[in-house]
Amino acid sequence: MMSGRRSMDKNRPNGEHNLVEWARPYLGERRRFYRLVDPRLEGNFSIKGAQKTAQLAHACLSRDPKARPLMSQVVEVLKPLPNLKDMASSSYFFQSMRQERAASLGNPNGSQSMKAQSTFARNGVQPMRSLSYGPHASPYRQSPRPNDKQP
Repeated sequence: MMSGRRSMDKNRPNGEHNLVEWARPYLGERRRFYRLVDPRLEGNFSIKGAQKTAQLAHACLSRDPKARPLMSQVVEVLKPLPNLKDMASSSYFFQSMRQERAASLGNPNGSQSMKAQSTFARNGVQPMRSLSYGPHASPYRQSPRPNDKQP
């Protein structure tokens, strides 16, 4: 959910084909969970919400099925998350991580999204980007839809 990735994606580099195998090492580390967040969000997410989501995912992926939370517990953890307002885009740690990610992608000056990050509306609030359409659209929008017609 927080990565924006498919559960299996053969187009990803080796070691990243299986979402669970790729994500599991990051879920348990508080300082590395940012690597799981969909970069198309460009910092427009709650840090506490992402941390809680990572902790929840870690619990859901427990190797012991009895240790996994009930769906009712999952719902209770997720319910308050949309109301959190501590946006990552204003955090020093997130800015550092973005620069590290841009450098690792071979762009030492940052990415275009870094430039977009610095644009603010007149009132000083960063505009929200739509993840439904345009260059930041979720890849799920382009996924083929099942045929509604029955043979």
